[in-house]
Amino acid sequence: MSGAPIGIFDSGLGGLSVWRQVVHHLPDESVIYLADQAHVPYGQRSAQEIQAYCSEIAGQLIAMGCKAIVVACNTASAVALEPLRQAFPQLPILGLEPAVKPAVELTNSGVVGVMATPATFQGELYRATVGRWAGDVQVVEQVCIGLADLVEIGELEGERCDALLRSFLNPMLEAGADTIVLGCTHYPFVIEAIRRLVGPGLAVLDPAPAVARHLGEVLTAQGLLNGSSAGRELRFFTSAQPDRFDRSVGRLVGARCRSQPLVWHQGHLHHG
Repeated sequence: MSGAPIGIFDSGLGGLSVWRQVVHHLPDESVIYLADQAHVPYGQRSAQEIQAYCSEIAGQLIAMGCKAIVVACNTASAVALEPLRQAFPQLPILGLEPAVKPAVELTNSGVVGVMATPATFQGELYRATVGRWAGDVQVVEQVCIGLADLVEIGELEGERCDALLRSFLNPMLEAGADTIVLGCTHYPFVIEAIRRLVGPGLAVLDPAPAVARHLGEVLTAQGLLNGSSAGRELRFFTSAQPDRFDRSVGRLVGARCRSQPLVWHQGHLHHG
């Protein structure tokens, strides 16, 4: 079982920010990445839709032999993580929550900004995280409509990207935020643009490295950590536009990719 792959999924390309950290921190592990690009982005869909997609995807990853699953999407984690754990108790399922705790520990101004999608902010996971850790710190929530779409098309810099980022960053800065949490896995791909716009005095937090480290701890604790890189495989699946997806993987994380297509039909995923 220790030689079985780790499954990682997202609605699109954003979860690759988690994938690259998992591949870096766990170099002996085989990894399957599944991008549900037929339904990207999840952030503007209903909780019921997202839960249905995630349940089917998790079932597919388990059928592929995965020993653990990472929900590499803040939106999906916010609305579907607990239902997935209840539906599939036989393996560890990890998700993402906005890095509110480290942001609260880091801030000097007492104001933290969180960039995320509407579904993430509305989810119980986010509310519970803020309730548990924010304390007296003011949390400024910034909905970032359209930013994930720019990442999906590869527009990580330039005038349009900068203008959109400024429209999101300025309200948080005007409120006094000195620490910003990236609450969507797409956003680390524009972290350099964000840092350039806000300057060196402001901290920008990406939760992906902590997720990869935690995954390693969970696998070790359950005796699932692979001790050898022999036979390691990095496989990719997508539910739409595999050629475009392959180019995007190369551009965003520098990996050579020949993805295998999956097709949705009547609520179920099938190999294309």
